[in-house]
Amino acid sequence: MIDLFTAATPNGWKVSIALEELGMPYTVHTLDLSKGEQKQDWYMRLNPNGRIPTIVDRGNDDFAVFESGAILIYLAERAGRLLPTEKKARSRVLQWLMFQMSGVGPMMGQANVFLRYAPEKIPYAIDRYQREVRRLFGVLEGQLALHEFIAGNDYSIADIALWCWVHGHDWSGVSLEGLPHLEKWVERIAARPAVQRGRKVPARVENHDEARTEAGRKLLV
Repeated sequence: MIDLFTAATPNGWKVSIALEELGMPYTVHTLDLSKGEQKQDWYMRLNPNGRIPTIVDRGNDDFAVFESGAILIYLAERAGRLLPTEKKARSRVLQWLMFQMSGVGPMMGQANVFLRYAPEKIPYAIDRYQREVRRLFGVLEGQLALHEFIAGNDYSIADIALWCWVHGHDWSGVSLEGLPHLEKWVERIAARPAVQRGRKVPARVENHDEARTEAGRKLLV
């Protein structure tokens, strides 16, 4: 049994989707980011960075894992799925996972901050991050023009990690127009039953966009 500490964010959805895809039993513990629950002492002992998500593997001596990319690798290795064991294939998946962790996630996050959460609109910052997001989307478009999935012909944790951010492109104010392969990939991944189930974890709150905006603003304090 896995204990999942999470919230309704792209990084949180990565883990719930992976758990659903792998068919691993888990218990959800929802943290209210707007109230700073992720900064409470008990949680900081599990995740010193005070962010979500975190898992605790009750079947492995209550082993705690934080950072969404590290959690994806841990779960895939634990289950023996979604991450190839052949060295080159494994490396390709990890390369694209790192592309999300170091590029797509941070750049979309900054686009979100300056477009949605910042107390004043700074056109230069908004344009700078949206342009970089669009550039990164172009990289994905080129890869998907050659392959069905991000790291090749097999679905992997790289697809999960990237989809959780890319499918929210509207929130960042970035269009997928002119990127047909990326658009089709987003739709194809969204149609997976496990993705649909995992995307609903934790349960959607009323006035979700307003709650999301307020939580984002409080995280800037």
